[in-house]
Order: sequence, then structure tokens, then C-alpha cells
Amino acid sequence: MIDLITPQSIIANLRAGSKKQALQELAKKAAELTGQHERAIFDVLLERERLGTTGVGHGIAIPHGKLANLDRVHGVFARLERPVDFDAIDDQPVDLMFLLLAPEAAGADHLKALARVSRLLRDGTMCDKLRGSDSSEAIYALLTQGEASHAA
Repeated sequence: MIDLITPQSIIANLRAGSKKQALQELAKKAAELTGQHERAIFDVLLERERLGTTGVGHGIAIPHGKLANLDRVHGVFARLERPVDFDAIDDQPVDLMFLLLAPEAAGADHLKALARVSRLLRDGTMCDKLRGSDSSEAIYALLTQGEASHAA
């Protein structure tokens, strides 16, 4: 996860009243981090949602898309103040979102990042801890815990 997110790419208490608003806020944060246009990011996310929801169930969504001018895969994590309806596959509202943006030519890197995020967020204990954290630092620590030891 260390290669996907930084402490600056965590939104600990995202205020959003709808799926669209949540995606707009994530696009705004991603634009700050990547230097890409917020509108271009938002459009890519909406286009992906039209293919099928990225609400994967259990209150989790993993919106993602590809942009031409990115240098690497970027992630933004948000814990929503209140869950929003996301048309998720289990019809449950979403309160944890992990946005992934990849370069258009990323290929397998994009899929590997999606798989890593999906694996991490399938861990119910991890999700409970994320929901119980209200600071960006605590959430970043949770998402990246144990990574240094795995690399060794």
C-alpha cells in the first residue's frame, strides 16, 4: 500500500450526501495529488460506474479508472462520515472508499493494485478498525501496517 497512498491521500471524515458527491470529493483530492484535472478524473469514475457499480459490498467501494497522463498508480482512501447509497452489489450503503487511478498503459499493475486493495478490505477486522479511526494518520498507519516487515 505504501506505493499507492501517502498520509496526504487519506480523507478521514468525508462529508458526502450521495454517491456522486463522494466521487466528486475523491476526484478533487486525486486532482490535488496527481496534478490531473478534477473533471477528467470525475468523468473517468462516472464512466466506470456506468459499466457497473464499484460498490463491492459490506460498506466498501473501490472506484477506479485509467488516465493518460499519470506516472504511476495512485490511491485515495476515504472514510465517510455517514454511509451513502452506492448501488452496491449487496444494496448496503458505503462508508469506506478506496479510489485507484492508473496510467492508461498500466495493464497488470492496475489489476494487481485492485486485487491488493480488495484483499485488504475483505478483512472484516481491518474494516472495523478503519471505521473506528477518525484521523488520517491512524488510517494511514492501519492501511500500511506490517508493510515494512513484509518487504524485508
